[in-house]
Amino acid sequence: MSQTPSSSGTTFKLSVMMFLQFFIWGSFFVPLGGYLGKIFAGQNVVGYIYSTNNWAALIAPLFVGLVADRFFNAERVNGVLHLAGAALLWKCASVTSSPDALFVWLLAYFLCYMPTLALVNTIAFHNIADADEEFPKIRLWGTIGWIVAGLVVAQSVFGLVKLPVLPGIADAGSTSFPMKLGAAVSLIYGIYSFFLPATPPSGRGTPVSVVKMLGLDSFRLFKDPAFAVFALCSFLICIPLAFYYASTYDFVAKASFGASSAGVMALGQVSEIVFMALVPFFFRKLGVKWMLLTGMLAWTLRYAVFGLTPSVPAMLVLGIALHGICYDFFFVTGQLYTDRKAPKDIRASAQGLIGLLTYGAGMLVGNKVLDWWSTHTQLDGTTKEGWLAGAKAFWLMPAGVAFGVAVLFALTFWDRTAPGKPPVKVPSELP
Repeated sequence: MSQTPSSSGTTFKLSVMMFLQFFIWGSFFVPLGGYLGKIFAGQNVVGYIYSTNNWAALIAPLFVGLVADRFFNAERVNGVLHLAGAALLWKCASVTSSPDALFVWLLAYFLCYMPTLALVNTIAFHNIADADEEFPKIRLWGTIGWIVAGLVVAQSVFGLVKLPVLPGIADAGSTSFPMKLGAAVSLIYGIYSFFLPATPPSGRGTPVSVVKMLGLDSFRLFKDPAFAVFALCSFLICIPLAFYYASTYDFVAKASFGASSAGVMALGQVSEIVFMALVPFFFRKLGVKWMLLTGMLAWTLRYAVFGLTPSVPAMLVLGIALHGICYDFFFVTGQLYTDRKAPKDIRASAQGLIGLLTYGAGMLVGNKVLDWWSTHTQLDGTTKEGWLAGAKAFWLMPAGVAFGVAVLFALTFWDRTAPGKPPVKVPSELP
């Protein structure tokens, strides 16, 4: 028997929450690589600066496990973090003195932002009746928020129609404006968070230990072999993912689309909307393994397209449009899988754990590899000619890594759950 859907008022509030959450990130994170290339030209620091996001993601699960699972309502913690983040991101927009100075300020910002990725999932899962059916629809509004942010910054609709919403700001993506826009929205969102549905700490009243206070109790999920393989491959696949976030905007801007690139990049989120709507269907029909495997292979195809056809605009658009499968079939499926695997008292910590392994450790290693590989291949990312000449060597390496992880996952992941049925929970007691 199906569960009663959540109220329309709750669904609306959670949808607005997701919209604002990802509008902020999408407003400045996509064009950041191009902006860094402009203010720190020739210094090869894109991966270094982007790693602030990953260092913060490593710490986020510890914070969430301590605060959101134990002591304070998740929606209130979310509000405080976004208010602090608004001030920090505004400061980042003014830092151009050195890469190290920007690294410090942006790290401080992401220490506020990254825990909220787990918090919004916790808030949503706590306040909906049927996660498999309702969560993808709510999370879809995060995708819409990311798209709208890209269109605003690009001032065009997918590079086809001009959208002059920022008078007096030419090529906004190569300026500090996106960070200021993100800061302003973060201020609004921080206030709004205090009006979200109440999400009390699920672990309140349980015995407190150092392990629980640090959120390390979620590591007991590794006792389940299927979850352990899922977690390992989640970490590994995010190494090539770092190449997409840090380099694609600059690549497509130089190779073909120029100032309209943020709008073109938003096509990836348009495809995400389509595939997000299909997640519940495929989750029931295919199950976790084939959903995750399809996402990994889509990343392989995307990087191969970038490397083999860099001078063909239509192929670049195809590579970007694969984002819907890449993201939804992997990250959203992974969030659903984690929520169903984790005992109730550690669900926030478990979502934070996946954030640590993916946006934290995986992409941290990926950004290190990115800077090393850019130097190794002698990529000249400052000109169109340089990108076209170096694209094959640069992009086919992450394509190969993604394919290798997909093969490893296909051979080793065996979940005991049939498609459409809840997975067997791991034991709730500590090892």
